[in-house]
Amino acid sequence: MAEDGTILVAGDTLVDLLPDEPGPPGEAGGYTPNFGGSGANVALALDRLGVPPLFWTQLADDDFGTFLRGHLYDSSIPPTHIVTDPDARTTLAVVSHDAHGERSFNFYRDDGACTRMQAGEVPDATLADADWVHTTGVTLSVEPSRTATLDLQERAPDGTTVSLDPNWRPEMWHSRQEYAAVVRGALGNVDVVKASTEDLGPAGFEGQDPAQVAKSVTRYGPHTVVLTRGSDGAVCYGTDDSPVPGLVEHSGYDVEPVDATGAGDVFLAGFIASLTSGVRDPERLLGLANAAGAVATTKPGAVSALTGLDEVREYHDDIPWE
Repeated sequence: MAEDGTILVAGDTLVDLLPDEPGPPGEAGGYTPNFGGSGANVALALDRLGVPPLFWTQLADDDFGTFLRGHLYDSSIPPTHIVTDPDARTTLAVVSHDAHGERSFNFYRDDGACTRMQAGEVPDATLADADWVHTTGVTLSVEPSRTATLDLQERAPDGTTVSLDPNWRPEMWHSRQEYAAVVRGALGNVDVVKASTEDLGPAGFEGQDPAQVAKSVTRYGPHTVVLTRGSDGAVCYGTDDSPVPGLVEHSGYDVEPVDATGAGDVFLAGFIASLTSGVRDPERLLGLANAAGAVATTKPGAVSALTGLDEVREYHDDIPWE
């Protein structure tokens, strides 16, 4: 098992407003606040998997900020790097579903706390102790959090694995061209990319073959690329420098999905927990990550369905860090 604090997650914490009723906008009835955020989902999922990380995030000093802070303080995540910004507001993500159940997001983040993260807030001593640093494209989408995220990736010492989830949300970026330039520019300091083809296409990594898409990303620096494919499972490609070299696919697990919000983040938490615990069998690695992601889809909200390892064991009972 990775020792507490050897995984550092850096990213956004926000409120997901989920519709009380399925269906397109106008038929939601009402909205319920849920804990969310690309970085926050990974951090809290790691904690619930039994591998609590350090978490660098920024929260507002408003009612929604108190709501989010309560979830984090109820976890085993140390509060050391949870920053409060008294001049910020909590970012809101309003989740909608179309007639086919596909999700879309509207973000309200003017003066959002997670957009105002500052470079240098994580000291070099913390990075020196980290085996893994995870970052997200959400904080890359706007300044000053973009510079703060790039700075963190660049300062991570040799031997520390840096991961990135590009997390393409067109509402957050000025243009696809800006997104492509920022993501491609970051890859030189990134070792592991977790993404979907929908995330990578706007960055210029297009194609129908997931393996070829993954290989094209590694040419920019990462040694491992994991592509999530929803109900079709996931693909992992690693170069010779990867801890899991070669190509492997996992078909995932059959579930009755209720809400896929945050499933990719929970998948990634399972992937990170496995790799930092020494798993080098790619089938086992993807099996556990897919199990965690599958659990996340069975209730509304990103991490509400994952309360511990028991839910994961229903799909994958080989937990290497127990």
